Amino acid sequence: MARFTLPRDLYHGKGALEALKNLEGKRAMICIGGGSMKRNGFLDKAVAYLKEAGMEVEIFDGIEADPSVTTVMRGAEAMTRFQPDWIVAMGGGSPIDAAKAMWIKYEYPECTFEDMCKVFGLPKLRTKAHFCAVSSTSGTATEVTAFSIITDYEKGVKYPIADFEITPDVAIVDPELAETMPAKLVAHTGMDAMTHAVEAYVSTAHCDYTDPLALHAIGMICRNLVASYNGDMAARDAMHNAQCLAGMAFTNALLGIVHSMAHKTGAAFAHGTQGHIIHGAANAMYLPKVIRFNAKDPAARRRYAEIADFVHLGGTTEEEKVDLLIEMLRRMNDDLNIPHCIRNYGEGGVVCVDGEGVVSEADFLAKVPEIAVLAIGDACTGSNPRIPTPEEMEKLLKCCYYDTEVDF
Repeated sequence: MARFTLPRDLYHGKGALEALKNLEGKRAMICIGGGSMKRNGFLDKAVAYLKEAGMEVEIFDGIEADPSVTTVMRGAEAMTRFQPDWIVAMGGGSPIDAAKAMWIKYEYPECTFEDMCKVFGLPKLRTKAHFCAVSSTSGTATEVTAFSIITDYEKGVKYPIADFEITPDVAIVDPELAETMPAKLVAHTGMDAMTHAVEAYVSTAHCDYTDPLALHAIGMICRNLVASYNGDMAARDAMHNAQCLAGMAFTNALLGIVHSMAHKTGAAFAHGTQGHIIHGAANAMYLPKVIRFNAKDPAARRRYAEIADFVHLGGTTEEEKVDLLIEMLRRMNDDLNIPHCIRNYGEGGVVCVDGEGVVSEADFLAKVPEIAVLAIGDACTGSNPRIPTPEEMEKLLKCCYYDTEVDF
């Protein structure tokens, strides 16, 4: 028996933020990040809508990119003081992911972070509050997923929290919020969405319910991402829907080792170290390499070929179709100014001069054995179509550093 879970209600289209007026409760806590929701006026709108619904509103702000365990615990304490019956998380993946983890701690104060990380092992939520997620970026799709990514900076590890209990009750997918994204964020979040859809389609947990969502999202992303990056607002609106469809697919089909590798390199080269690898850029760099690795498996190769057929790439054999899919993804990275390898990963995730990236060769080689072991232990690895050994994972990571061919 399998399960397919999505939010109870999803409001979409321009002006969908107004759906906050439909929420019923006494107190709402809004969780936001670094200030874009304030600067662009969306926070004020949200507060006004919630007050119109008859609620008292409190704001928890300052949630950092790649939210920390410390921030989660601080937010849970704020919720304990305020006692909200609605948690409204607004912004990109970081504030929504953080708020999901805060929600767990708020409902179960005795729950430790280690308890939260037991895959699909959470107790029943909604004893104190319901959850509404309002996405402002077009990539993570955390507004519809059963996942949250939290970083323990003391250990240098990103931990995925995975449980259908943290699937939001209400998702709001309003493209007006996404129209304010800077181009670099469009690129990185867009390739995150592409990776979600591709990994969901080849996952060992895919099914008839997830396949159409993944394929349609891939088609929409192929048609709209580069145009969105270049300022086409109709394409950007379409991307906001595409990333959400990809999220619906992967929250039920799960992911693969692109995300395992991105989680662990993202934490190993995080804030305060030599370089910080942005999650979406990591996915963009690693996806072509992982496709080549996974395509050694006949079932996975067939699935990748089906993707190539769906987006009309041509080719006659499965091998040719996989080659064309990899070429298309590398071409998209070029069009989005995303490098092909960690060595060429510059400040902010853009292409830099060969060999002068923010992650030095010495630093990478020193950390890669541990990263490989941690990546294999990541929650996303289990549904990858080909499970690498520690030695294979280390070799794969080196291919992603140097942009060398995967031949194993």
